[in-house]
Amino acid sequence: MLNAVKRVIIVLIGVILQFGFAILIRLFFYKYLGIINLFYSIVSILIVLGILKNSTRLSNDLPWIILILIFPIFGTILLITLGRNYSKNKLLKNIFTYEKEYSKYLVQDKNIVKEVKDKNLDNINYLMNRTNYFVSKNNQITYYPYGEIFYPELLKELKKAKKFIFMEYFIINEGTMWNGILDILKEKAKEGLDVRIMYDDMGSIAMLKTNYSKELAKFNIKCITFNKLSPFRGIFMNNRDHRKMTIIDGKVAFSGGVNLSDEYINVNSRLGIWKDNGIKIVGDAIWNLTVMFLTLWNANRNEDKDITKFKYDFKEKDVNGYVIPYGVAPLHIDLIGEDVYINMINSAKKYLYIMTPYLIIDTDMVNALCRASKRGVDVRIIVPGIPDKKIVYTQTVSFFKVLHDSGVKIYKFTNGFVHSKVFLSDDVRAVVGTINMDYRSLYLHFENGIYMESVKEIKDIYKDFESTFKECQELNDKDVKNGFFKELWQAILRLFAPLF
Repeated sequence: MLNAVKRVIIVLIGVILQFGFAILIRLFFYKYLGIINLFYSIVSILIVLGILKNSTRLSNDLPWIILILIFPIFGTILLITLGRNYSKNKLLKNIFTYEKEYSKYLVQDKNIVKEVKDKNLDNINYLMNRTNYFVSKNNQITYYPYGEIFYPELLKELKKAKKFIFMEYFIINEGTMWNGILDILKEKAKEGLDVRIMYDDMGSIAMLKTNYSKELAKFNIKCITFNKLSPFRGIFMNNRDHRKMTIIDGKVAFSGGVNLSDEYINVNSRLGIWKDNGIKIVGDAIWNLTVMFLTLWNANRNEDKDITKFKYDFKEKDVNGYVIPYGVAPLHIDLIGEDVYINMINSAKKYLYIMTPYLIIDTDMVNALCRASKRGVDVRIIVPGIPDKKIVYTQTVSFFKVLHDSGVKIYKFTNGFVHSKVFLSDDVRAVVGTINMDYRSLYLHFENGIYMESVKEIKDIYKDFESTFKECQELNDKDVKNGFFKELWQAILRLFAPLF
């Protein structure tokens, strides 16, 4: 709520300045109006040229260009306030520093590197070349198609903890789910375990008290409220920690789309059936998630001099395909989240199945999906039947027709809301994680994904898709057709999608 109020205030200030300045000029400087308009135009063009020069995703930058050309002062204020400029933010500097420092702990097995290159596994090669995270084969994977199946397994593993528990989530909400977890965390902290919680302030602001971290401290539970909201911290308010992970003793890790709130386990869901997913890892890949967590933790609170004490050495070698958990951050040059998805689309030969709560994508993603369908790939996308945000859903719907006309099949989950973020192709490759198909996840937030290739549990993800398709309505020509005014409204919303 505070963040929304802050943005409204910024917009109002911009509007007042824009029109106030225009009125002032016309009242007192009308003789020089031509020169002032020329100055306006030159400044606007210079700013736009600067954006174009550095743009790698023009569809994301287009709204800024239009705003600045039409409303130079208003557009420039928004760009400075909400744009992607991280050089002056202390926390982001710390995160960047720790990412660089901790990269030395993410050592890649040279035999696996050679194997990946010899087999031309391009998607894995991309992640190895453009991130610090390593690929491993010694992992056991469990996939959970619903939050209520995931939750008991999480509780069971938490009860087994002997040394430490790390939890990082976008949303924590008091209720059945969180209370069940918290009871275990209190007991484990009492036993002397290192229990750490990190949650996003914006994600949980309507659910937790401002001083909730202090309440947890009473039980010896360490807690960080990530990127605490403040009206004076500028653009960094736009970058949230959307990751979801639990790491237990370095032996077991959980991730996926499930936050710690009752609707995710279908308790008191206001949107019908809540379709989400979880994933459990036992094996070497856990270390990627551990380093990811400790990077953000120590960037906030410099606590650990030696992070290797949190690494568990898995002696058993359960060779099971390739697994690489990876992180997405707004300070990266590459848009890792989007690039991994586009690589998945481009590499699909037979089919590509997608579950996503939001479908607000740029032209690169649209064109990749359309090209895949046109070359004969069976492309299917499952979206919610009951939306959580109407304006956001209107933007999602605006992409249906262009995708449908290219042969992409759109499925609506009729019984409720889909929150899963899953890509699956050809019974070979899958991504499960926190990364939505929208501008916030792909460009602005801290996210995590788990890329898998030739892992036997991919068959369980396929079964989940096949089961979910039966609970969906496939949209036809009539379903994706819109009237003139609806299309106009969708076009306006889509134009400003990167600003939402």
